[in-house]
Amino acid sequence: MKTMGPPKVELPSPKNFLKKHSMEKTLPPKKKFDRNEPRKPPVPLRTDHPVMGIRSETNFINTNAADVILGVTKKPKPIYVDKKTGDKHDLETSGLFPKYINKKDYGVTPEYICKRNEEVKKAQEEYDNYIQENLRKAAMKRISDEEREAVLQGLKKNWEEVHKEFQSLSVFIDSIPKKIRKQKLEEEMKQLEHDIGVIEKHRIIYIANK
Repeated sequence: MKTMGPPKVELPSPKNFLKKHSMEKTLPPKKKFDRNEPRKPPVPLRTDHPVMGIRSETNFINTNAADVILGVTKKPKPIYVDKKTGDKHDLETSGLFPKYINKKDYGVTPEYICKRNEEVKKAQEEYDNYIQENLRKAAMKRISDEEREAVLQGLKKNWEEVHKEFQSLSVFIDSIPKKIRKQKLEEEMKQLEHDIGVIEKHRIIYIANK
């Protein structure tokens, strides 16, 4: 009921209530007994005689001798004994007999594994080509000294503008909007100072093509 939901079965009708003797087994109808009715085949009469004198012309002694002479000799089943009490076990299924190394396909890689290895190799080559193509498209580009100097001067100019705006704030920060504005200007100044420091520290700068 937890997994399949409440059982949906038809409710029994109130008219079909349990009646007396309804669960008792009913016996088959009685048949008229007839003493003259035969139940088994009749017994042979004393005057009946079995058929006798039938003889086969087959020489079973010669037939059996020919079968033994011409038949293939039955080889004994290989066994091994592992206890001093003489317990015998099958040698082929024991793992002691070199059964599988004598097969023609022993040590040969199955066809489905070769096919799978080829598919994996092909997928790896496609993936390597895809990575090389992306690396080629996203090759690093070195910016010139003029571009570096222009970026550095632009960052310093932006820092001066933000710093000037920060200096123009009121001395008393007594409202939430003023606090938010002050925090925003401080974060911008901090980020600009970090970028200026990185560019001034490194003379050679590479950028990735998007």
